[in-house]
Amino acid sequence: MANFLNVYTISIFVALAGSLFGFDIASISGIVGTEQYMKFYGNPLGVTQGAITGSMAIGSVVGALSSSFVGDKFSRRKSIQAGTVLWCIGATMQATSNGIPMLIAGRAIAGLCIGLTSALVPIYQSEIAPRKIRGRIITFQFLAITCGILIQYYIEYGCSFINSEAAFRIPWALQAIPALILLIGLFWFPYSPRWLASVDRWDEALRVIAFLRTSNKDTNDPRVLAEYREIEEQIRSEHEESSNSYRELFSKKIRKRLFLSIAVQVWSQLAGMNVMMYYTVYVLQSAGIPNARLLASFQFVINVIMTIPCLVWTDQWGRRPSLLVGSIFMALWFYIIGGLFARYGQPNPVTNQPYTWIIVGHRVASGTILACAYLAVGTFALGWAPITWLYPTEVAPVRVRAKSVALATAANWAANFALGFTVPPMLRSISWRMFFIFGSFNIAAFIHVLFALPETKQRTLEEMDEIFEHGEPLWKTFSAKGDTDRLDRLAREIEMGSLDVNQPSEIEKAKEDHGRTESSDGSAADYSEHVSH
Repeated sequence: MANFLNVYTISIFVALAGSLFGFDIASISGIVGTEQYMKFYGNPLGVTQGAITGSMAIGSVVGALSSSFVGDKFSRRKSIQAGTVLWCIGATMQATSNGIPMLIAGRAIAGLCIGLTSALVPIYQSEIAPRKIRGRIITFQFLAITCGILIQYYIEYGCSFINSEAAFRIPWALQAIPALILLIGLFWFPYSPRWLASVDRWDEALRVIAFLRTSNKDTNDPRVLAEYREIEEQIRSEHEESSNSYRELFSKKIRKRLFLSIAVQVWSQLAGMNVMMYYTVYVLQSAGIPNARLLASFQFVINVIMTIPCLVWTDQWGRRPSLLVGSIFMALWFYIIGGLFARYGQPNPVTNQPYTWIIVGHRVASGTILACAYLAVGTFALGWAPITWLYPTEVAPVRVRAKSVALATAANWAANFALGFTVPPMLRSISWRMFFIFGSFNIAAFIHVLFALPETKQRTLEEMDEIFEHGEPLWKTFSAKGDTDRLDRLAREIEMGSLDVNQPSEIEKAKEDHGRTESSDGSAADYSEHVSH
């Protein structure tokens, strides 16, 4: 257990960035139904409320796109720290906003942080994690999101009883606390070993691998040298093949993985969960459920609880089963909700409310809608939610990983903006039909995953080329029998002396012989200074 302790500690801490995403979601869902918010901002409805909600996603698209070159140039760690500074600025602007324009601007600036961190945190986690627990490590990101939603929602629920503007200003100001903790704490954490190798800082890369994989930081450990060799061979091959450019993302070799990464991110948004996250109060109120804001909070408790089984077993379940089962059941819950609204609903006689279709006097129908809302949240937490952030970080080669994940994450946030902006008008225009649309999106996602998405569980990041190039249809899981424990085999060969591994000094000499120059900017501190104490 000792050799994984540092990986767990680092991954859990850096996942604090996910809690910022969760705070954002709850900062809308916990506030929109309060009288204080509606009074101060002039009861924003439809497109106006959509613009407030979607402004975070607009900033996130920009942040996600910039994460590619920022993460490659300045490292994953420093870029995440830069994002926390942006978050503090945005949170301050929201907490002190004097109207809708300033609120939108603050949310957009905070969105830059969410875009950066939602792309780079899973990359960082995947690049430090052992292959057998990579899914579990990245699931910490989603667990942090769910915890952030839960904490912020209950803070806002408690503050909603304050009869002043403090009801929404206090929760928005408190969002800065985890960002400050993350900003300061990351100074004591390592760089990604794969990023260090990609900028030719091989000595540091070897030491970080040893620190993460052994209890005594032994750089001569066969397991450390085996992983180091895998990384070295992959990066050497990538240097020989092509340059680190966006053009390569659309090459025949990479574009399948890029489009799958984008698809997974977009389908997760089209699954409809943001309807239940951002606007759950609206849905429950229109269903005739009393005390909707309190009952809505229970779905966030369910969200946290149902993430735990995925955290424990996702590396055994695999990626495909989680997505396939999740899509089918998500579709079922949305179809039931839409059907109940259609059968028992009626036009809302009050015209200045966020919804135009309500259920009155049908307690069983209202209770069933509440149950399906809870089931939808639990299903999403078990299936799509963690895989959404895991899969794109796994499938891209290191030379284009930041760029591929950046585009996929930007697509996620573009879809997030589209939904955040259009759902309020949809609730007022097509009402219950909206749920049938999301149910159908889930069916389409099921078909796409079934025929296009290969299984990647318990494979090293360096083995993804084999998975996507082994010649079988993508929906048939790659299973190279006898090579499943490739790193273990390499470690045994190194231990027996039948396989040599180039040490960093030898790589530097080989570089000079081939006329290659040092690509490190020399700006980062030596990680050994942090771990030597």
